[in-house]
Amino acid sequence: MKKFNIRKVLDGLTAASSSSSSAAAQSGTPRENDVIQETLQSEHFQPCKTVRHGFPYQPSSMAFDPVQKILAIGTQAGALRLFGRAGVECYCQHESGSAVIQLQFLVNEGALVSALADDSIHLWNLRQKIPAILHSLKFNRERITYCHLPFQSKWLYIGTERGNIHIVNVESFTLSGYVIMWNKAIELSTKTHPGPVVHISDNPMDEGKLLIGFECGVVVLWDLKCKKADYRYTYDEAIHSVAWHHEGKQFVCSHSDGTLTTWNVRAPAKPAQIITPHGKQPKDGKKPEPCKPILKVEYKTTRAGDPFMVLSGGLSYDTVGRRACLTVMHGKSTAVLEMDYPIVDFLTLCETPYPNDFQEPYAVVVLLEKDLVVIDLGQIGYPIFENPYPLTIHESPVTCCEYFADCPAELIPALYSVGSRQKRQGYSKKEWPISGGNWGQGTQSYPEIIITGHADGSIKFWDASALMLQVLYKLKTAKVFERARSKEEKPSTEIVEEDPFAIQTLSWCPESRMLCVAGVSAHVIVYRFSKQEITTETVQLLEVRMQCEFSNGDSPDPGGEQTPTLPTPGASSSPQDSEPPTQPSTGSNSCDGPRDNIPCLKVRSSPLKQSPGYQVELVIQLVWVSGEPPQPISSLAINSSYGLVVFGNSNGLAVVDYLQKTLLLNMGTSELYSPSEPYQRQPRSPRKQRQPSGAACDTNDGSNTSEDRCKSPTSEKRFERLRSLTCKKRFCSVKEGKVEARMHQKGPVCRTKSAPNSYAKDNSFIRSRSSSVSSIDRESREAISSFHFCESFPRKIDSLVSPCLLVGTTQGTVMMVALSLPPGGDQRLQQPVGISSCGTLVSLKGGILTMALLDATGTLLPPAYESWYDPNASDEDKEKNRRRRPASPPSSQEGQDSQFAVLCSEKQAKVVAMPSQTRIYKHNITETSFVLRADVVQMAGANCIACFCANGHIMTLSLPSLRPLLDVNYLPLTDMRIARTFCFSNLGQALYLTSATEIQRITYSQETCDNLQEMLSELFTPVETPEAPNRGFFKGLFGGGAQSLDREDLFGETASGKASRSLAQHIPGPGGMEGMKGAASGVVGDLARARIALDERGQKLGELDERTAAMMASADSFSKHAHDMMLKYKDKKWYQL
Repeated sequence: MKKFNIRKVLDGLTAASSSSSSAAAQSGTPRENDVIQETLQSEHFQPCKTVRHGFPYQPSSMAFDPVQKILAIGTQAGALRLFGRAGVECYCQHESGSAVIQLQFLVNEGALVSALADDSIHLWNLRQKIPAILHSLKFNRERITYCHLPFQSKWLYIGTERGNIHIVNVESFTLSGYVIMWNKAIELSTKTHPGPVVHISDNPMDEGKLLIGFECGVVVLWDLKCKKADYRYTYDEAIHSVAWHHEGKQFVCSHSDGTLTTWNVRAPAKPAQIITPHGKQPKDGKKPEPCKPILKVEYKTTRAGDPFMVLSGGLSYDTVGRRACLTVMHGKSTAVLEMDYPIVDFLTLCETPYPNDFQEPYAVVVLLEKDLVVIDLGQIGYPIFENPYPLTIHESPVTCCEYFADCPAELIPALYSVGSRQKRQGYSKKEWPISGGNWGQGTQSYPEIIITGHADGSIKFWDASALMLQVLYKLKTAKVFERARSKEEKPSTEIVEEDPFAIQTLSWCPESRMLCVAGVSAHVIVYRFSKQEITTETVQLLEVRMQCEFSNGDSPDPGGEQTPTLPTPGASSSPQDSEPPTQPSTGSNSCDGPRDNIPCLKVRSSPLKQSPGYQVELVIQLVWVSGEPPQPISSLAINSSYGLVVFGNSNGLAVVDYLQKTLLLNMGTSELYSPSEPYQRQPRSPRKQRQPSGAACDTNDGSNTSEDRCKSPTSEKRFERLRSLTCKKRFCSVKEGKVEARMHQKGPVCRTKSAPNSYAKDNSFIRSRSSSVSSIDRESREAISSFHFCESFPRKIDSLVSPCLLVGTTQGTVMMVALSLPPGGDQRLQQPVGISSCGTLVSLKGGILTMALLDATGTLLPPAYESWYDPNASDEDKEKNRRRRPASPPSSQEGQDSQFAVLCSEKQAKVVAMPSQTRIYKHNITETSFVLRADVVQMAGANCIACFCANGHIMTLSLPSLRPLLDVNYLPLTDMRIARTFCFSNLGQALYLTSATEIQRITYSQETCDNLQEMLSELFTPVETPEAPNRGFFKGLFGGGAQSLDREDLFGETASGKASRSLAQHIPGPGGMEGMKGAASGVVGDLARARIALDERGQKLGELDERTAAMMASADSFSKHAHDMMLKYKDKKWYQL
């Protein structure tokens, strides 16, 4: 029977509707792209998450499997992150989203138990590549406070807030009828409740003795067989943790007053020792002063020397400003190790998993709020291990992100070679101790690079190949500027209070390795890559004065005054010619007078030593204009073949020749429109023109605008475009009130868009000052939103391609700018570059997001680039390596279009034939939302447009026909961070920042989804459990070794009965037998399926054995009864019956 494929039907319908609408729109126009065979279909697309990188956001708990050597970290949002050797990572999530309060490994079993704040426990199967929950148990009447799973036991002890202890069979996830009630554990004479259970552990030498710690300070040694308390240990300070000596004769408690009490098991009357590790010892023999609580203590023994005691907290109260510390006590020495962040939890890693043997600790894993540190206990000074995981993404908050898949092969080795010199020294020389798992057998062999820009001005390059992440190189852009040593020394020209060097956007050319970054202080830095170290005596600086002048008529009239003409190709163009004349100061006043022609940051004047890697070529700074700060840079592009950098903001755009270090063009957006076309603008407020141009700002307005201006780009409210249509009116009224007074001034309007929460705060002020006309003024500001360098036809009449620049604006206009480049070599450095505007190419709804060019066959035409050469190498080497990539086909036959311009905005996409500039295709992407990010990407040997909408939809459109291929409501947009950092790349890859510390990578490729199981790493690997410690002859003879306990006889249903059904509810997990069958694949999957089949067969055989045994017992019983009856009536007569 033939399969029915609904997606193919949909493809046919969308293609038919798309072609019919385009034909209707362009009747009579020849369809040049009929010859282009589009190979992409809906079957090629399927979105799914691949891997998550970075530090677990808001960690809450931790566990370690000492045999598998796997580390698990739980978070406050219910996430689980599992780590093995470098490159072995896994992420999974509890559906409830409740905080993970405790984790317990089933050591060397490939399973993990998690306890959540919603009083549920879950059993995770780690034997499959994507872990799944096998069982869940939800407590209804009691709150879980502590869990303990003994080594090689299937019975889990669960302590509750009421002070009771319940026991769960982790194989079936059912409750035992055996319960330790708090009132039986404590003395009957005690009148108060002992508080929640804060600790449970069994005696290392006697599994039948359970140590229970209550919050109030009472510790009970419970005899499981006799169901009574053997000893009770009482101390008048609250307990936080308890740790055993491996011989089971002593244990240590940590208390809330910073003390450690050591108890002998058989001497419950008083502690054998009381110490205050960080308390000052008074000379008169009195008790030391109380300290902060010791939150956790671990007691580990060694064969050759003194035991280790590791503890967190316990510092004296007079160390108020001191950072969190971990204390390591070994013999008579005490080491206090300061941490950068508060300690969440720590674990001591030991050579043996058996609690009744010498522990031999070798490392301490310390989980901090924003870092993971592993300390080497085997070396003097306790050095830390070098962390192989990519946990430093958040070292400084991420402000922008770019993703490049299928990069040039030599890029990653080049970046690694210069980045390896930046590594810190002083790490432990031993191997990283968390070394479990195996890498996936990935089929992806292409290089991938992720670039992150940060709030401190740093830029990090990451190797993201094969679903891994490793930092390659770090660039610090702040080195270019003078740093203020204190707040008093900060220049008054800074426009942000925090993070003045924060990266706002970047443009990178992988082939030429040219890098251009724009910062929040309206600065642009151009970098070249070099393998040689240099010292730059003077940093090249170019200051640009960008302003927008409003006259009585806001837009040029076709019949009246025309816009200034741009330099014609070949004409002289210098900064003096291009810059508008300086206007007299009419802006806002300040105590030190209006600031004018002053940059926001000061470039360093001393020589700059530049290490191998990215080195500064040119610094461009926008300056204050008549008391107004420069507007933030909204778009940026660099082209290595042309030697040009272009950037734009709400005032206009500027083109800089970074080879000649000159400003070529500085023009307002309105001046880009050609004189023959009306400048599209809404009517301005008539009240504005009656207002004197030099009117002073309202104090309220001024304070609000400066407050908005000083917000760091790391703020979540800084993302301006994201707004729902339902709230648009409300936001407009806020904007009116804030900017109305400043709109009256000459010069640029300061950037303000209010956050939603400021609406309520300034409600009364807004109502009195808002007007519908001034909101139109504000919305009519047209900023530059995107650029694209290309080689195309600037005008309809052109038959030869030439260098061009496509300019997109926030109002949906795409304009063409022609570039006239001098010949190469020395002439390129001496003759000026000519620029001329060619007017509007096309208009779309919404701001322009991305632009690209296709040739006549539908192949993507990337911008021209120059291959990389080392700028500090000899001239011979430069000429040998320096070559320009051949341009696109040079000519177009008369009357025939040979290129297609692909244009995508926040609302729609269009394909325009070049040079005729006729629209071939048009597609409305969304009516109710808007596109946040769009990229033209290569996928399965073809090209498409990938879009991410504000409503969480991921869409793809074919090229050039704009046929919808994918539309999935995949990612509910709950965080502005996602909107700001989402980006697509080639070959079906994408990523976004899912939290302040984590990057989530996803794929929208069906092929990658199909191969994902093979590509992911394996957490569980078959490892032999170490042999149990030898009891020795005399211990075996006299019974001095560890005492075992048959817990099945004690806790099983036969002995203890059934637990109350209302106490907890069992929930089968999706990762049960059926889930495992579906999830398993590949070689590991075959093994897993074989194991499942064996388990099922064994289970059925076991059931058969049980039934056979029951039938035999029944037969024996019947035979016995029959025999008894026969003996009873054997000698009796019939009348005696």
